Amino acid sequence: MTDGLVPRSLLFMPGSKASMVAKIPVLAPDAAVVDLEDAVPAAQKAEARETAVAALAGLDAGPRTTVLVRVNPITSPWFADDLAAVAGLGGIGVVLPKYERREEIDVLRGRLGPDAPIVVGLETVRGVADCRELLRAGLDSVYFGAEDYIADIGGVRTTHGDEVLYARSEVRLAAHLAGVSAVDQAVVAIRDDDRFRADAAQGRAIGYTGKICVHPRQVELAHEVFTPAPDEVAHARAVLAAADEGVAVVDGQMVDDVHVRMARTVLARLPEER
Repeated sequence: MTDGLVPRSLLFMPGSKASMVAKIPVLAPDAAVVDLEDAVPAAQKAEARETAVAALAGLDAGPRTTVLVRVNPITSPWFADDLAAVAGLGGIGVVLPKYERREEIDVLRGRLGPDAPIVVGLETVRGVADCRELLRAGLDSVYFGAEDYIADIGGVRTTHGDEVLYARSEVRLAAHLAGVSAVDQAVVAIRDDDRFRADAAQGRAIGYTGKICVHPRQVELAHEVFTPAPDEVAHARAVLAAADEGVAVVDGQMVDDVHVRMARTVLARLPEER
């Protein structure tokens, strides 16, 4: 797992709404994404960019929140101006949607430098198909964009999500192989907390380390699911202690190397370890 950006929550907000950007310190997501892409109509791109830059200038998001800007796709007419705006802010990371070619990361690094956080979205058929190669390009995190993926492949979105299970799993596998963190798909039913929790729990079971949040109320839910519960932490510590002492049984269960690795993963996901 990467030692870099590992957000439990990736909160998206429209770049056109300065009032939302100003609330980032209060909302306290692990990562806040000021969106210039899907959240902004074509006719308002330039205005939203100016609004976002003004809102972000001098913003103190707090020590635990990474601030990023989602630019428009590299093939769009707005990309160059978006990237220039992000570069001008300094210290702000970038989210690149609909990532499909490794050369796109070279463009970002060439303008932003080697240290700027880069998050990419795998949300097209080509992006998912090539994800194992794409995620080795020197970036920090990836999210799986289920809605755009289903639109691209011509599928039908369902509440159970079976239609994206393969793609969702493949993105997580590729992220693990590349050593980058992976953020799970969005739940667009913003008032259905039970559905969000269930979907997030499935994502965590697959190996995702965080969740896209499309509404502020989802941040707390994401942190709830992706922060190990006290009983998980206690069990993990007991497993490690037993392993150190050469004990083979914890809570009536056999303990071997795989359980030690799982225990270390649990403890690594505690907020103080991030």
